[in-house]
Amino acid sequence: MRSRFFIPLFLFMAASMTATVTSSFAFTLEEASISDVHQAMKAGKLTARQILEHHLRRIEAYDKTGPAINAIIQINPKAREDADRLDALFRKSGMTGPLHGIPIFIKDAIATNDLPTTGGSLSLKGFVPRTEATIVRKLKEAGAIILGKTNLDEFTFGTRGISSVGGQTLNPYDLTRNPAGSSGGSGAAVSANFSMAAIGTDTGSSIRFPSSAMSLVGLRPTVGLISRAGIMPNSMTQDTGGPLTRSVSDAAIILDAIAGYDPVDGATAWSIGQSPKSYASALDPKGLKGKRIGILKSFFGTGTDAADVNSAMSASLEAMKKGGATLIPLDDAYDINEIGEMQVATYETGFYFDAFLKQEGAPYTSLEAILASGKYAKEIEESTRNRVKLSMKDPEFKERMIKRNLLQDRVMKLMADHRLDAIVYPFSRTLVGKIGGAQARHNGFLSAVTGFPSLILPAGFSSPSSTAPVGVPVGLELLGRPWSEALLLKIGYSFERTTRFRRSPMSAPTLKAVQK
Repeated sequence: MRSRFFIPLFLFMAASMTATVTSSFAFTLEEASISDVHQAMKAGKLTARQILEHHLRRIEAYDKTGPAINAIIQINPKAREDADRLDALFRKSGMTGPLHGIPIFIKDAIATNDLPTTGGSLSLKGFVPRTEATIVRKLKEAGAIILGKTNLDEFTFGTRGISSVGGQTLNPYDLTRNPAGSSGGSGAAVSANFSMAAIGTDTGSSIRFPSSAMSLVGLRPTVGLISRAGIMPNSMTQDTGGPLTRSVSDAAIILDAIAGYDPVDGATAWSIGQSPKSYASALDPKGLKGKRIGILKSFFGTGTDAADVNSAMSASLEAMKKGGATLIPLDDAYDINEIGEMQVATYETGFYFDAFLKQEGAPYTSLEAILASGKYAKEIEESTRNRVKLSMKDPEFKERMIKRNLLQDRVMKLMADHRLDAIVYPFSRTLVGKIGGAQARHNGFLSAVTGFPSLILPAGFSSPSSTAPVGVPVGLELLGRPWSEALLLKIGYSFERTTRFRRSPMSAPTLKAVQK
């Protein structure tokens, strides 16, 4: 299914006529970090407008044409205006914030009051919410350019990257595979270098699954560290937002910009006093040294389809030891299917989602009305009807909440008994699934159900194949105690510098520079 929102042609016509990075200096924007770009800007080698045009050219070349990755629902028509304004401010007084001039995509389940927010559904086509999500406001205040909106599993109800508005997003590493989800478009956009970062949401695995499947860093923070105000709600118990980036340092810089108390989301009050002065300044190349990391053995696959993942994980664990970490095998049996049955999202969605639709003035004010409209992808019908049927008044909901609390205590005790700084395991036991086929078996429910923070890191690739010339990405997950984001990022930064596993996909190669 192709996208029903097309990027305005005039944007691409102008982009193709404007210089991105000229041959007068050697700076490659593909795979560049926020710090790299800011150094180039300060040296007078790069402007916000040039950065933006570079990414627009790549979108023009690879999103709807070429490999047709199809990650983007809409480009912000005011992006150029924002870039020029930031360049004028830079000439006058320097950087406007820690994300000055950095183009960032927003998952289309996050409210923007100057762009449509569709949730990927034809039922909300053209719908512009009354309010702007706190996370979007904070990005703008930090100097970011909102590049546009990315595709997703409709209303975040899935893990395959497909919606009735956006169609099917492809995995840029293997165009026959899905990008995972529900933040699949956000992940594909960052991995293919359509933007420098993206913001996703995570209820069950939605930031972490695409990050694992597309060689990205993905952070699911402690629930309450980042405001959910303006995010289409799935579960107030499990929902959170977070960054998808190509490096740990970029994730830390973005987290600094978006974390913190928001009176509109009472859960963020719990974060007061829990954050360091700066997550970015907490990064340490020797962050693995002396850390005790538990290996959750029961989360590793055992079949032949798990071989590629287990091979990559073996190399990653060796790298952790090389970096100075002590690895402790954990024999405790954790059943991921049993943990998945502790999720409460399907019981909460109907109440909170309907309230969001009413509050923001949507054309349909309930999931039931959307179902009656028929304007949605068939892939979400069963899941949506289930959410309409279930309620927080159901006895099963209360039972799941009790089990969730017990699981939190169990994990905390495990970490205390072994004096652990973090727990490690493969995010997915098998490679991400083929489009239309069975999806991978993932371990994302542990963080989702406990609400504890976790960090996805690139852990290598499968063997190359005819459809995956550099291999299919494998991601590992680091789980920590509540509010331990700084520690996870410190460990992750050290691991990243030790391994350098991240590689860009061959389906979206570097474009030739445009001459002035």
